[in-house]
Amino acid sequence: MRRTRGPAAALALSLVGLGAGLGLGLGLAPRAAAVTPPVAFTADALPTWQPNGVVWALAEAGGTVFAGGTFSAVRLPAGGAGSEQEAVNFVALDAATGAPTACKLSFTVGAGTATVRALALSPDRQTLYAGGYFGAVNGVPVSSLAAIDVAACTVKTSFRPAFAATVRALAVTGDTVYAGGDFLTVAGQPRQRFAAVAADDGALLPFRADADEPGRAVEVTPDGSKVLLGGDFFTVNGTSSHALAVVDATSGALTRSYPGFIETNSVVKDIATDGTGFYTANEGTGGGVFDGRIALDLSDFGQRWRDTCLGATQAVLPYQNVLYSASHAHDCSSVGEFPDGRRHHLLAQPTSGTGKLGWSPDTDDGIGEGIGPRVLTVGAKAGVQYLWVGGEFTSVNGAGQQSLTRFASTGDTGAPTVPLASAAAFGPGQVQVRWRTSLDLDDSRLTYRVYRNGGATPVATLNADSLFFKRPQASWTDTAVTPGQTYTYRVTATDAAGNTSALSAPAAVTVPTSNEVYPAQVRADGAELYWRYDDASLPYVADSSGGGTAAGVHLNGPALRQTPAAVTGKSTAIGFNGTDNRVYADRRHSVGSTYTLETWFRTGTTRGGKILGFGNNQDRGSNRYDKHIYMTNDGRLVFGVYNGATRTITTAGAYNDNAWHHVVATQGPGGMVLYVDGVQRGTLNATTHENFSGYWHVGGDSLGGWPNKPTSDLWAGQIDETAVYPTVLTAAQVQNHFALAKAPADTVAVVTAAEDTYANAGAPGTNFGTSGSLAVRGNPLYASYLRFELPAAPAGTVLKSAALAIRTSTMSGAGTADTVSVVPVTGAWTESGTTYDNRPALGGQVLGTFAGVPDGSAVHTTALDPAALAGALGTSYSVALTGSGADALWLWSSEAPANEGTPQLTLTFGAP
Repeated sequence: MRRTRGPAAALALSLVGLGAGLGLGLGLAPRAAAVTPPVAFTADALPTWQPNGVVWALAEAGGTVFAGGTFSAVRLPAGGAGSEQEAVNFVALDAATGAPTACKLSFTVGAGTATVRALALSPDRQTLYAGGYFGAVNGVPVSSLAAIDVAACTVKTSFRPAFAATVRALAVTGDTVYAGGDFLTVAGQPRQRFAAVAADDGALLPFRADADEPGRAVEVTPDGSKVLLGGDFFTVNGTSSHALAVVDATSGALTRSYPGFIETNSVVKDIATDGTGFYTANEGTGGGVFDGRIALDLSDFGQRWRDTCLGATQAVLPYQNVLYSASHAHDCSSVGEFPDGRRHHLLAQPTSGTGKLGWSPDTDDGIGEGIGPRVLTVGAKAGVQYLWVGGEFTSVNGAGQQSLTRFASTGDTGAPTVPLASAAAFGPGQVQVRWRTSLDLDDSRLTYRVYRNGGATPVATLNADSLFFKRPQASWTDTAVTPGQTYTYRVTATDAAGNTSALSAPAAVTVPTSNEVYPAQVRADGAELYWRYDDASLPYVADSSGGGTAAGVHLNGPALRQTPAAVTGKSTAIGFNGTDNRVYADRRHSVGSTYTLETWFRTGTTRGGKILGFGNNQDRGSNRYDKHIYMTNDGRLVFGVYNGATRTITTAGAYNDNAWHHVVATQGPGGMVLYVDGVQRGTLNATTHENFSGYWHVGGDSLGGWPNKPTSDLWAGQIDETAVYPTVLTAAQVQNHFALAKAPADTVAVVTAAEDTYANAGAPGTNFGTSGSLAVRGNPLYASYLRFELPAAPAGTVLKSAALAIRTSTMSGAGTADTVSVVPVTGAWTESGTTYDNRPALGGQVLGTFAGVPDGSAVHTTALDPAALAGALGTSYSVALTGSGADALWLWSSEAPANEGTPQLTLTFGAP
């Protein structure tokens, strides 16, 4: 293994939460490193030549990176021009270009498969020591350990140690080479798994640190007085010390043992040091293993922290107060992070603690043992630092690349993912714009900009944090809105280097003219998670709670925007197929001693399934699960918790009748209560539940071991208006929610122009019906004409408000300083036949006005007189746009691909 660099100046990391921490106008200035501190490298993989086998060892000197392993050739990066080159278990590459240098060394053996397993440099960087299993280097006889003159790229024949088996680890001081591996003798003398030889000629030294199982890691403390040993062993010099030990650098005498410190089915694969501590990479086999990382202090060799993520850590590298690791971490739930699932192969965390940082490029498991990356080193050239990664992977960040890759300290070019946005309004005064925070592989703090109505200038700018396993919802509230009008919002994400995502898809919302009573009450009663299922795109489930950070994720594409919904006047519900789709929360939650679960459901299934519940996993079935509501095969509902035994309430009646039903389950000091359709259906004196952090699930999760377990764990049917509260709702509150869902509510109809055209006094006989533009001016005259097919008012309602939306075009000067009036058209006209000469007559009433429209393509809305439109409901209705002066207004017509559905009327209907 390599000696590591000394520590650099400390860099602080602050992961600021959402909610109250969000502010406006917080721009983010690009920095030279272009990544979120204290991460030192981008996540953008650079073009690098690729070995055709496994890379086991890396080292760097003078801008050259040496790679050793089990391979026979190297080839160009994907898309590169040139020929494959022979490289027998070793290659030297330029740190800045990733291309092979002129240094060519061939490591071979007479029988078996030669391999290079360890590379380490002398402190003066002039000698490279290579260990492994080989008998010759460029034909020069050696015995599994060789010294290479770096400048000449030749074997030092004066260095002739004799190791009888594989050398797996190396560390070098000015006069000593320490080795660990499989050997039992060196130069014919007993040395079990660890040994030391002179750095100049390889003569065996008196150092004795005999271990009973292979050595895999060796490192010298920065002061040179101690040697750190890692491996499979259980004893060192006859004393119990499993997988890790500290010995005297001269004698090998044990100075710190670690009996029972690391699980017996786990080993140490790598050790690295910095100025204050040392770090171990650990791998286990079987159940109850330790696969993570340990930080220990050099002052007393005691533990600083332990990261218990599962997933075979192969290598660790401390650099500028960050510990980079190579593993295939798949379960970090034990440290409050991601649950068991997809493997993540490259991670970073502070050397002072265990929380993951915003750096997460990735590889696949690759060939061989399916481990992925195995070794790390840092090389520098021309003022740029490069993190090199070697192993057995065959792809990096989803693109083909085998066994070697590298990341630079500059040149971040990867933009964040596009935010998934939605918008909601629950009353006349404000719009909640919210989005799932984006993912950037080397930036955890991103800057978001919100754009309204297609405008080019953001109406809000704010910062928010996200990691690949924690992408909370961010939100901003727009209070400059008019009831009855429709607004569209789009969001971008920008990283520290200034890379900006594309605009999100437009999120449209019509501001109601009065409070929507059902969602307003759910929010007022304190829901901390509120999924309404009005989302237009996968995989984002927006959280409409007041806190607004408990979003969800669609799994396997449930059916969106199902109608009719459960709540009167509400748009849509969500549908599940009972086979593979469901919804889970995208961040961990803790559930207190009091809580309420609430949702609406509709089904005709005879296979049952979980409707709503809590589990310890996300996209895989949980192995801890309770606080759930599920349906039996015969349609009965069960509310259950686990507190040492399963405790359940089951309804007497069935509810799989294809009608909407409201179910509420509460637990608190008074025990458990289950309500259906506003009526209490059962109670149970159970006040506790299983206490673990986990994720809310809708539409399915594990149900093994529960009473009356249905045929299916997954739900087939529709679900709507799911809410979770940190309190117990009273019977009166439950009954009120049930009643409010059926209360009259405003409904909204959005109507796009069925026909539109304009007349031009300068071309009196020309028809512009197929034009992508519309124009308005008073003198000389341009007038635009719009026809809408108005719907009839829903039964029992009247037209409460109307609004017209138009969008300015992208041409220079498309806006106008003049007032534009909306007036009724009284004469006959058609899109394909209207010209200036036969333009229709107009009415004298002004329905609404635009008091000037600024330049820049954006949507603009004005309220129209609803009384004037009410008489035309259920028929065609035409309006004209007329100007007051000589400054023309240019708009997109309905034929323009960029019009976002404009011209458009938004009609709001409600009770008289």
